[in-house]
Amino acid sequence: MCPLRIVVDRPEDWRPYYPSEDLVTADDFLAQDRQHRSGEEQDRTTHVINLCGELDYLGTGYYVSLLAQARGQRVLPAVETLNALGRKALVDLQLDGLVPLLGDLARRGSLPGDQLTLRVLFGECREPALAPLARRLFERLPCPLLEARLVRRHQVWRLARLKPLRLRDLAREEQDLFATALNRHSRKVWRTPKARRRYRFDLAVLIDPQEALPPSNRGALKAFIRAGRKLGIDVSLITRKDAGRLAEFDGLFLRETTALDHHTYRMARRAEHEGLVVIDAPRDILRCTNKVYLHALLRARGVPAPRGILLKRGDRRPLDEQIANLGFPLVLKIPDGAFSRGIVKVESIQQLEHEAERLFATSALLLLQEWLPTEYDWRIGVLDGQVLFASRYYMARGHWQIYDHSGARVKSGGFTTHAPDEVPAAVIKAALKATRLIGDGFYGVDLKQAGERVVVIEVNDNPNVDAGIEDAVLGRALYERIMRVFLARMEARVGERT
Repeated sequence: MCPLRIVVDRPEDWRPYYPSEDLVTADDFLAQDRQHRSGEEQDRTTHVINLCGELDYLGTGYYVSLLAQARGQRVLPAVETLNALGRKALVDLQLDGLVPLLGDLARRGSLPGDQLTLRVLFGECREPALAPLARRLFERLPCPLLEARLVRRHQVWRLARLKPLRLRDLAREEQDLFATALNRHSRKVWRTPKARRRYRFDLAVLIDPQEALPPSNRGALKAFIRAGRKLGIDVSLITRKDAGRLAEFDGLFLRETTALDHHTYRMARRAEHEGLVVIDAPRDILRCTNKVYLHALLRARGVPAPRGILLKRGDRRPLDEQIANLGFPLVLKIPDGAFSRGIVKVESIQQLEHEAERLFATSALLLLQEWLPTEYDWRIGVLDGQVLFASRYYMARGHWQIYDHSGARVKSGGFTTHAPDEVPAAVIKAALKATRLIGDGFYGVDLKQAGERVVVIEVNDNPNVDAGIEDAVLGRALYERIMRVFLARMEARVGERT
């Protein structure tokens, strides 16, 4: 694990807390003067928690964060955060979008009176009802200790002030919360130095324990952890509540279903900004989650895809005129549907008009494509431009899709997994051609094969890797190959920094 440094102004500031060998004063931290490459490996893996009081521009605490970043260390708060906190306009920009949350809290009666002071300690607070607000503030401006002042004017709550809080200003009842929050924020604080040196890198795997159809089941997650640690990567499972901890890690692996207007995309962007190796990268999420974009991309670049057209809300042309070159049945899709949701098979112009009107309520554009009936879809897993696995996903019994959402329980068809050399060459060629248009990330390409014809249905970021399915051919080697890509990219990132 990575070394940790907790920087305080004076040793007595830490007196209420359990003694820690990771503690260092600001003066001692600033006095360190490493020459080029001296202690380089340790610096690169060191995480710094800056608890100094003078965090204003060019203050002692500001220099702690500045020099930590110059040494290649991960520091909380980062200089960018301190600069934002020093300018109200930047704070307002970072916290744009909090008004709906404040309104929701007000409706629940969680914001009594006309003004309120909230203290946020590593994203936590003493008021349970305000925990979502504390977490959001820390996610947007990750500073260990924050004090927010909220005011209500004209029946609308606003954030009037947000500033860093000094460690020595915590009340006695807040000190216990601080110690607990720090421990939860970074479990490395209480580990022995020997345990910290076991791994070269730290990888966060984002999951949602409550997700009904997660990209990886429990067995696969355990296999990722084993494979990573075998290669010197400490793999930790995190959730959306850990967004403020991203700077502690060297990489982020999304194993939660992604969407654009979603915390998965925001966390991927933030991790990329922090310099982490990210799979799925925000660019991949942006390009893959929208079927309209993929339809236009594949068509423009000559990748075989189903024939189809885009329907625009408000188009005055009659539907039968727009679909003159297509015959029923057809498949109507919303741009960002997943797991067969938001996809409707239409058999007539009347059904198309009805379903289009319904789906236009959620999207200005819809994708209408020819229906290609097949017994199964190919799913080709591609990472870093190389085929990882090939599976056939069969249609749910009595249904035309892999997933059947028509009943109380979601039903799915069977599967078979194959070695890549057992897959028709045209399927592999089309899959690789499609992924090259997206990037070098981790993709699952869905294709249909009807006789000699092969078409790309879609390119998915965040493809499924489930124990017992996608790993049926490679076994543990599948997880190691994925972890090796993380390892190579994290090592390359170190080379870029040095």
